[in-house]
Amino acid sequence: MSRTAIENTLAALRKDLLDPDGPRITNMRNFRFAILPYPPDCEFAMRELSRRLTDELKGKGWNVFELSAQRLLMRRLQSEDPEVLQSWIAREHRQFQRNPDRALQGALDNLEKLVGGDDGLAQDAVKEINRLADEHQVNVDKTLVWITRMGSLYPFFRTSTLLKHLDGKTRQIPVVVLYPGTQEDKTALSFMGVLPADRDYRPRIYSPP
Repeated sequence: MSRTAIENTLAALRKDLLDPDGPRITNMRNFRFAILPYPPDCEFAMRELSRRLTDELKGKGWNVFELSAQRLLMRRLQSEDPEVLQSWIAREHRQFQRNPDRALQGALDNLEKLVGGDDGLAQDAVKEINRLADEHQVNVDKTLVWITRMGSLYPFFRTSTLLKHLDGKTRQIPVVVLYPGTQEDKTALSFMGVLPADRDYRPRIYSPP
């Protein structure tokens, strides 16, 4: 996908967000999610171009918020008992000397337990979206939440897991996930273009026109 392809994909999203009858990024009003995949090596281009759309929407009176997966992850880590984190690190160091693959898998398992499930990052995202909605008294037809920096969760977290646990809990606010990865077919996405393609997606996937 080239920069032009990203521009075209964002243009399609823009058109649907600004539909006269309200955002139509999906046919399901109670599940207003969409995914916008892009190549991981186009991260900075996506940040720049999505920021342009953000500025335009704000100029039209929209509330636009960015929910950084990296920030949510760091908050999770900082809230954990430091002694627990140190024990994870020490165990990984010991295992690495004997079996690097096992050490990596142990680290991934610990992180998955910390951030997975409906009481993990998904719960943190729901709380943050609700806080923003309450503080700004948003009009759901003129509000957008970007979920960004998903690459920080590679390879221990899947976007489909996040969306599954957000389902029905975001007060009908349109949410668009900027997804670093590749689209394998109409419904299959490969996180970072490395993990096996996941087809467990209900949201609309915006592909280049």
